[in-house]
Amino acid sequence: MNAIQQTENKHDRAAAMLAAVEALVPALRERAGQARQERRVPQESINELQEAGFFLALQPRQWGGYELDPQDFFRMQCKIAEACMSTAWASGIVAVHAFQIALMDRRAQQDVWRDDIHTRVSSSYAPMGKVETVEGGFRLSGRWGWSSGCDHCTWALLGAIVPGEGYRTFLVPRSDYNIIDTWHSMGLQGTGSNDIEVEDVFVPDYRTHKQVDGFTGNNPGIDDSSAPLYRLPWAQTFIRVVSTPAIGAARAGLNLYCETVVGKASGDPTKLSGDTSTTERVAAAMNAIDEMECILYRNFDDMMALVNAGETVQVTDRVKYRYQASLVIEKSMAVIDSLFSSAGGSSVFQGAEIQQRFLDIHTARAHVANNPTSFARNLGSISLGADNQDMFV
Repeated sequence: MNAIQQTENKHDRAAAMLAAVEALVPALRERAGQARQERRVPQESINELQEAGFFLALQPRQWGGYELDPQDFFRMQCKIAEACMSTAWASGIVAVHAFQIALMDRRAQQDVWRDDIHTRVSSSYAPMGKVETVEGGFRLSGRWGWSSGCDHCTWALLGAIVPGEGYRTFLVPRSDYNIIDTWHSMGLQGTGSNDIEVEDVFVPDYRTHKQVDGFTGNNPGIDDSSAPLYRLPWAQTFIRVVSTPAIGAARAGLNLYCETVVGKASGDPTKLSGDTSTTERVAAAMNAIDEMECILYRNFDDMMALVNAGETVQVTDRVKYRYQASLVIEKSMAVIDSLFSSAGGSSVFQGAEIQQRFLDIHTARAHVANNPTSFARNLGSISLGADNQDMFV
């Protein structure tokens, strides 16, 4: 039993886990090139993050998990992203699935964790599946993209529309799907976000999760004995897991920029104090990163205070929080673009670390959850008296 497992207090455990993750940063940074070359997170990194407890952070105690507050989970993900945004992206997405599985029927939880609490699950939530309702469940077929970390997982959560009902997530074992090697990307190369293909497999009803249950909070896996954590709207955790890594990457980009410009100043860094362009870029980047972190942690502080008190998070706030999460990538892009544009000639050569942060953050913008347009319109509309149009809040 390691020191983290021996720690009973949740806050002490979170601090111990963060310290364990921080200790991994040098090794994760050193393997960033390997991740890009292999187009997946190196197995050594997965093993080390598992040992640190990262994948158990949001998993129920019943299944060996720690039930940490999301704030603590995202602090760890940010720290991982400072070393390698690909590792933070893929491992964070895999880890957050423990939260959704905790909401599902207890039989689904048993299928995943009964034999091994360290079982990992990937996902692709786009409604790309074809569904046929049959006795006891469904027949599912389709092909899904962007299943980050799938090579390190033995289950997948896949999105599809049930005719006449609406959206569900389908939990499928590795024996029922193929991984298709498609991930050749300009950034986030190490996430291994390959395609998942399913051909006419049976999925029992209990291994599905209705979107409406996630929205209303009437999840089959939750009862009076469940931790308050699982009263949080499921969407609020997932939307943050695909934007938060950019905060850590932006911070790494700022640190790299400062090292570069100080190095250029040769023997007298104080000369930089008169370069207003440089100092203003640094100040703006510091402030933007601080603002993103403050909003992230404030929102989860507020939500956890409500669920701990037995209250619910209002839809109006959930819509606002989703919009704020979607802005993180564009704000991080503004930070890294400003820094990269004046980082000097060395930054354009392949392998330049600040360039990698630029490519990673821009690639993250392609994820549908990081496009703020529809979320802005929904927030503005409900603020003017219209009905909410987004069930994933």
